[in-house]
Order: sequence, then structure tokens, then C-alpha cells
Amino acid sequence: MNIHLTKSQIGLDGVPAAETVLSHVDGERGELIIAGEHVGRLAAKSSFEGVTARLWNGASKTTLTEANVRSHLGIARERAFARLPDLLPATRGMGVIDGFRAAVAGLRAEHGLEHEATIVGAFPVIAGALVRRAKGLEPVAPDPDVSHATDTLRMLHGRAPETREVTALDAYLVTASDHGMNASTFTARVVASTQADLFAAVTAGYCALTGPLHGGAPEPVLEMLDAIGSRERIKPWVDAALARGERMMGFGHRVYRVRDPRADVLKTAVEALASNGTDLPFAGEVEAYIRSALRKKNPERPLETNVEFFTAILLDALAIPRQAFTPIFAVARAAGWTAHAREQQRTGRLIRPSSSYVGAMPEA
Repeated sequence: MNIHLTKSQIGLDGVPAAETVLSHVDGERGELIIAGEHVGRLAAKSSFEGVTARLWNGASKTTLTEANVRSHLGIARERAFARLPDLLPATRGMGVIDGFRAAVAGLRAEHGLEHEATIVGAFPVIAGALVRRAKGLEPVAPDPDVSHATDTLRMLHGRAPETREVTALDAYLVTASDHGMNASTFTARVVASTQADLFAAVTAGYCALTGPLHGGAPEPVLEMLDAIGSRERIKPWVDAALARGERMMGFGHRVYRVRDPRADVLKTAVEALASNGTDLPFAGEVEAYIRSALRKKNPERPLETNVEFFTAILLDALAIPRQAFTPIFAVARAAGWTAHAREQQRTGRLIRPSSSYVGAMPEA
């Protein structure tokens, strides 16, 4: 007998697929907890290395410190840079997003380094090399003695970043490091559940991230702001777009029924960069009017600002090219992917859901 599923059942909404100590999303309350701490508090007090230590310790029952992770990632960045001559040929003729996928697929175990460090350390090296190649420039060698956020900006721009730039990127990396059982994390866990290694799991996770319904929204946010252009155009542009039934980029989320808690964390980070040429008042006015218009359109369930809105503004303020937004997202999320994959290997079983067959049946 054919059983027809509801839309939410087909999308596995609310169906637990694993037990985890890594992160928890409460869409009704607008709450994100990463490794036992609310995301806002974590971003205020922890570096990317600190949250990575928490995630890896939770997944593997290790006792790494922030200093341990910083050292491991510094060494891993140096190793990854030495391997660029082997990794980059596979990316020839590709853009930054596709080239990043090809290079990540070429990663392998490094002697003396845990797989987690090899992966997370390599990501900003690959991203920086691809961005600079697109500009006709040579890659910048990493500095193992600086933080992951500092070195990511160094390798992208070829200069020492300002303190406020590092602070802003670090806040982004912490905030985006993990987010429950999202599509890319679920993909990584499915692959890891087969006992494939972390390199295969993370490559699969990145492939899922490139889809426009998961990690592809920040660039369209900037395109929307560019199209609006000026303060006097906010109301007519938004009203016309909503009348045509267009989606407001950076608003609404599959899980959150209230405001995405990550949006406020990144808004605070962007405010510290406002003197970098970022027109935060304009973006703030756009956000405020869109929220108001969406409440009028659907008062029972208005769409709220999500993380993509302020991600776009923050990364743009840091002069990160739009084509690099997805790889930079991966630089952050690699901490969560590696932790989830390791946790799945250690505590989980083969993920093998069933399906509901709705095709023709053979004649009796």
C-alpha cells in the first residue's frame, strides 16, 4: 500500500537522526547552543580556536585547549601551503567555489597531524590561494604563529589585517562553526556513518553547502542592496518586489520561527566595522522596512532576519570577494563538520532511512 507523506515528513523536519553534544537549535525560541553555550555569549568570549576545541573535545572526548588547537592549526596551514602545487592543478579553469571543492577533494592525511587539523587548517589556505589566483596574484604563505582569523585575512589580502577586522571575522567564524543538523552537516554525518574517513565526509559536506538553499544566500543579499541603491528607493523597491511575490533575501529560515540569534551576533560585529566604509545605517533601514513589510503581509507568521543578511554585509566590509563567500563559510563550518563526522563514527550507526514508494505496482 502506498503511503503519501506530508511536506514536512518528506523533508525530515523534526525527525531526530542522531544524538549529539555539539549543538542545539530551538527554532521556536530563537536559540542556538554550541558545545554547551549560547552563540551570543560564545562569540563574545571565545575565539575560533576556542570553539573548535570545545567541538572536537565533545566529539572525541579529548582535552584540547584553545592553545593546543591554535598550534595544531598553525602547523596544518603550513603543511597545506606546501601541498598547494599538488592541489591547485585539479582546480585549473574553475572558479573559486568549484575550485575549492576540487582542492578539498584532494586533501589527505598528513603525518603527525590529526585529520581534523589537516582539514580545518587547509581550508583558509586553499581559499586564499584561489582568491588571489583569480586576481592574477601568487598565494601568500601562512604565519603559523597568528590566529586562524588573522591568517585567513592575511592570505586573502596579502597584508596584516587590522584588529577590528580580525575581531569581526573571528566572531563570524565562531557563529558559523556549527548549527545543528543542517543539510551539509547531515550529509557529512551520513558519509561518516559508512565509516568513510573525515576527508570524504567533509568533501560531501562542502558539496551540500554549495546549493543555493543552504549556503548560497549572502551574495543575493548584496545584490538586493545594490538594486535598492538608496534610502528613497527602499519603500518602492521592497513593495514592488513583494507585490510580485519575490523572496526577500536574508529573511526567513527553515527552522527559526523568530529572529535568527546569529543575526544579532553578526550585526554587533558589523557595527564595529562601520568605519570601514560599511553603510550600516542604510542596511539597517533596509532591514527595518523589510521586517515591517513582511509583518504586514503575513502578521500570523512574519519572516524575520536570518544570519545571511548580516553575513553578507560583514564579509563585504572585510573586502572578501563575493565568489569566496561559500568557501569562507566552509572555513568556519569545517570545525562543526569534522566534529560531527567524528562523533558519528564514534557513537552512531549507519544512517539508512527508508522511503515511501509512490510508483506503479506490478500486476498481480
